[in-house]
Amino acid sequence: MGILEKLRLAVDNDSTAPDWVVLDLHGSYPAYQAADPVQSLLRRGESLEGLTGRLEKLAGTDWVRGVLVRVGKLDAGLTTAHAIGRAVGRLAESKRVVGYVPQVNMRTLLVTASLTEVVAPESAEVRLPGFAAEQVFYGAFLTKHGITFENLRIGEYKAALTRFSEKGMDEHNREQLTAYVDSAERSWTGHVTEGKEGADGVLEAGLTSADQLLERGLISRIGYDDEICTLVEHRWTRTVELLLPRGLGRKARQAEHIAVVPVTGPIVTGRSRGTPPVPFLPGAQTGSETVVAALRKADRDEDVKAILLYVDSGGGSALASDVIGRAVASCTTPVVAVMGSVAASGGYYVLTAADHVVADPYTLTGSIGVVVGKPVLSGFDGRHGFKPEAVGREGALFESPHRPFSDDDRAWAERMMDEVYGRFVDRVAAGRGLTTERVDEIGRGRIWSGADAHELGLVDELGDLDTGIAAARRLGDLPEDAAAKPLSHGLQLPGAPSFGKDPASALAGLWPFGSETVLTWFDRSVTIR
Repeated sequence: MGILEKLRLAVDNDSTAPDWVVLDLHGSYPAYQAADPVQSLLRRGESLEGLTGRLEKLAGTDWVRGVLVRVGKLDAGLTTAHAIGRAVGRLAESKRVVGYVPQVNMRTLLVTASLTEVVAPESAEVRLPGFAAEQVFYGAFLTKHGITFENLRIGEYKAALTRFSEKGMDEHNREQLTAYVDSAERSWTGHVTEGKEGADGVLEAGLTSADQLLERGLISRIGYDDEICTLVEHRWTRTVELLLPRGLGRKARQAEHIAVVPVTGPIVTGRSRGTPPVPFLPGAQTGSETVVAALRKADRDEDVKAILLYVDSGGGSALASDVIGRAVASCTTPVVAVMGSVAASGGYYVLTAADHVVADPYTLTGSIGVVVGKPVLSGFDGRHGFKPEAVGREGALFESPHRPFSDDDRAWAERMMDEVYGRFVDRVAAGRGLTTERVDEIGRGRIWSGADAHELGLVDELGDLDTGIAAARRLGDLPEDAAAKPLSHGLQLPGAPSFGKDPASALAGLWPFGSETVLTWFDRSVTIR
């Protein structure tokens, strides 16, 4: 769906000229459009940056008297839904904003939580079940097909590879996911029900109808969107005015600005690279060389007064994460880190030295730990007639998927993991002003919600992208309307992993980190529903 289809003009029932805007919310709303033009084409739809910019423009447009926000099918995560809700709430401070929610669920109510006018049709679909975390474990399936998985980890909560190595969820993983879900529900209840009489216990009530929503104060009235305003044909002068990016005008003329450096997807050594949206293949990956070059470029630019590091990543290579973290620490320009839906393990490592860290209450973060692993296809090989043979030193076959770790391999890996974990803990302690003992206590691979991480001192402030931009303007001594500009890294064509000729090598080729076996990685396979 294009931007034009998401933004339409309407008239109030008492007016003849268009004085309302109808904004349709659909899709996933990634934080920023990819700087790579090829990836931008593959990722259709509007970004969160574009949406919030459009809402800011609406707030400053004189002829706009009201905005109808129709919340459709949102594929966005909780952090994005919350950020959209905050942006809509800011618009409501200067314009009349009415939310319309034909499908009432946990995410759509989060979007309209700050509005005093929320309308749902009599036939609204209502489902408010709370949250749950779900993860599929493949250990039994892989074993059945002759494939096992080596999984060495620090510490007991580090569950990055357990879905491959185990048959089910262990008690530590169950404990941390339960704690995250409980925190998310507390945050949601605070955001959605605050100040609404009768809204207590809404998650236990099993609501099914718009009448019940109205009784609980979760909507302000029952009705249909055409009872609020009426769509009209596009008036191109006004439509184009709303579609013009906010970079045109004063902000575009300002030289001094914030440079935005994104870290999204798995973190690997080398350059950032994308892959086509093909099932079972790793998605776009952030390369340490690309991010370090961007940080250094921004730090050298006299017009860049602050850097915003946007992290939406479960981490990856321990080496790559440390190299990026070192580049952040070396910046003389203030660095503000903003967490997306996930900034865990290596995704937390890279931002520990930032001058200010912002997370959403629903962000999944922490996971300070280390893991080493690999798929082992020896059973698969035997079952299908493959017979790998080798000569030379056994230690040189550490990464081979055709054999398990030997005792010497395990001893070497455990020493290396201890060193990596100690370095990770030291980086967090230095960046966050905590003792190493305290970091180890809240580390051990355990995940935290953004709200809990704030309580623990892993995060400075709860908020969203706009919160981070405001902090960057503050630290960079910039005006309130200073622009935040994503750095472009030039054209990067998408590519796929190159597989070997035999099926066993092809299976091993699905491992997204190649030969990088020492990982600070949180597996994003957990689905929050």
